Amino acid sequence: MSLQKGNVQRTRPQKHKNHSAFKNSLHDTSNRTKLINSLQVSDVCVRCKDIIDWKIKYKKYKPLSQPKTCVKCGLKTVKQAYHVMCTDCGKKLETCTKCCQKKEIVPAPPSKDEQIKLDNEMKDLLQSLPERRRRTFLRYMDKLGKQKKQDDEEPKDKDAEKNALMNKLKQLKVSEEDEDFDSDDFGDSYDKESSNSDSEDEKE
Repeated sequence: MSLQKGNVQRTRPQKHKNHSAFKNSLHDTSNRTKLINSLQVSDVCVRCKDIIDWKIKYKKYKPLSQPKTCVKCGLKTVKQAYHVMCTDCGKKLETCTKCCQKKEIVPAPPSKDEQIKLDNEMKDLLQSLPERRRRTFLRYMDKLGKQKKQDDEEPKDKDAEKNALMNKLKQLKVSEEDEDFDSDDFGDSYDKESSNSDSEDEKE
């Protein structure tokens, strides 16, 4: 921007440009950096999550050395940096644990046991489907994979993706049950009509 008074438009391009994007683990391969990069930010609103993710991405994140005091319950239960409220108080009050405002909260990822349970449930649902429905689901998964390759984007929220796949499986299961119900009804009515026609033929 020019130093002239009132001149707020700059015509020249940016002077210093980065040839490659910043990578916080390029020269620092310590366990501390790996641990910070593997953190899952949760129980905060979308804006606060973006702020903490930015700090992690550009190596500005400073983890806590010891638990902090919660602003609501007064106990030393805050174990995540930049959070001012513990997880329990945040869930009770349904507020963000960083800015303490009532907004849409990003849920915490499922634990390992819950993840194994969800995977087993998905496998059971997939096995219970007939061949035609199973192939429909596999085509749906291939379609999602192709879309990711075209966009050249990594899945930002794997849990949301798995939930979408589970919902698709349940929809296929419900539609299958509806079809079975309709076919049974049709079969019963068909049997009744055929028996009635046979009885009329016998009377004649």
